[in-house]
Amino acid sequence: MPYFDAASAAPLHPVAREALLASLDEGWADPARLYREGRRGRLLLDAAREAAAEAVGCRPDELVFTPSGTQAVHRGVAGALAARRRVGRRLLHSAVEHSSVLHAAEVHEAAGGTRAELAVDRTGRVAADEAAAALTPDTALVCLQSANHEVGTEQPVEEVAALCQEAGVPLLVDAAQSLPWGPVPGAWSLLAASAHKWGGPPGVGLLAVRKGTRFAPQGPYDERESGRSPGFENIPGIVAAAASLRALRAGPETMDEAARLRRLVERIRTRVPELVPDVEMVGDPVHRLPHLVTFSCLYVDGETLLHELDRAGFSVSSGSSCTSSTLTPSHVLRAMGVLSEGNVRVSLPYGTAEADVDRFLEVLPQVVRSVRERLGVPPGPEAVAASAGGAAAAPAPDEEPDEPAGLVVDSLGRRCPIPVIELAKVIGQVPVGGTVTVLSDDEAARQDIPAWCAMREQEYVGERSAERGAAYVVRRRV
Repeated sequence: MPYFDAASAAPLHPVAREALLASLDEGWADPARLYREGRRGRLLLDAAREAAAEAVGCRPDELVFTPSGTQAVHRGVAGALAARRRVGRRLLHSAVEHSSVLHAAEVHEAAGGTRAELAVDRTGRVAADEAAAALTPDTALVCLQSANHEVGTEQPVEEVAALCQEAGVPLLVDAAQSLPWGPVPGAWSLLAASAHKWGGPPGVGLLAVRKGTRFAPQGPYDERESGRSPGFENIPGIVAAAASLRALRAGPETMDEAARLRRLVERIRTRVPELVPDVEMVGDPVHRLPHLVTFSCLYVDGETLLHELDRAGFSVSSGSSCTSSTLTPSHVLRAMGVLSEGNVRVSLPYGTAEADVDRFLEVLPQVVRSVRERLGVPPGPEAVAASAGGAAAAPAPDEEPDEPAGLVVDSLGRRCPIPVIELAKVIGQVPVGGTVTVLSDDEAARQDIPAWCAMREQEYVGERSAERGAAYVVRRRV
């Protein structure tokens, strides 16, 4: 069964498995003790730290191990902000950071600090010149991921790091997704990562704080891990994590594998729009991780799509709100202004077989077609409508006097992708220049209706207040 969700967790690397089993026998004692078992544990821990530091591109005494990548981010953000409290309390981060950064920012804001977001373009990439303009004198810390976890877009870390260095502001890089493929370039100040992203065991993260970076550890303090990550070290997990990371960097095999996976991803990026109608490929087509590709399918329920792909033998992920218990669209897709419904993220682990990708491309069109038929999507829904669905001839709510009256589609109480499907069904009934208003209380509609307009070359007039939910006005252009 092909596993295509390495961005969430990569399968355990064979080297990690061997190191884990071996260190369970040798690395169980307290490395702070002076007897032989403790000294053996200390040797294993020190060797793992040296190997991880070499892979990261820092000194061993700059790197500590944490219980997870999330813990590394939280402690890194809190420690850097606390150390620069006299300079300012402003945290600057991109709009597409991992939730661990956003949660740390919320805590900072609740404690009286301020934060600002760096906008991204439609590919999910921050503009370095905009980052420069956002560096105010009271900025205490900047957070920028090296590559996005949902769409694979790489960020201009090296350029932003240079700008931060010139301004005297530390830069924390979340390198969880990119570290398996190489060190993060540039003069970053802090770096966080998680072992289960590169084939190490879960429950091991790392935090690097370069010399010269002011840092004040927060929370309960003890003598372990330089006081930056208290608690007994998980030596077997740490040894396995470092061993697998070193194995990935040991020779040209990693570069060869990255190039091979990039070719497979490019095949998916090219073939999916040819095989599946009404698909939007998401993320930067060039500046991207080698193993990750994301696309969104119009008129598809994301949860159903993932379940059907799972039944067909493919494990993939999604940023669609339909797949979340909160029913809130992905903050990454929202910041990019792209379609969120029917979103599929494919992230290929090391060793993915070419035949598995070919099989995925064979199965996907059938699955999408089946889901669309189940939702009642007629072929070519933008043509003359086969069904008016919930449409009725009525003026749109709160319509301005100079806005011509049009159809109203009542999708209240119905979740994605139904509001967009109903819009697609009736747009053919609207004369060119006329409007249709979609009533919806689904948060995803605020994102998906404008995205649908961009894909179908229709004009999104805007959002208006309604008695329940919101009214989204669309003008037919073609």
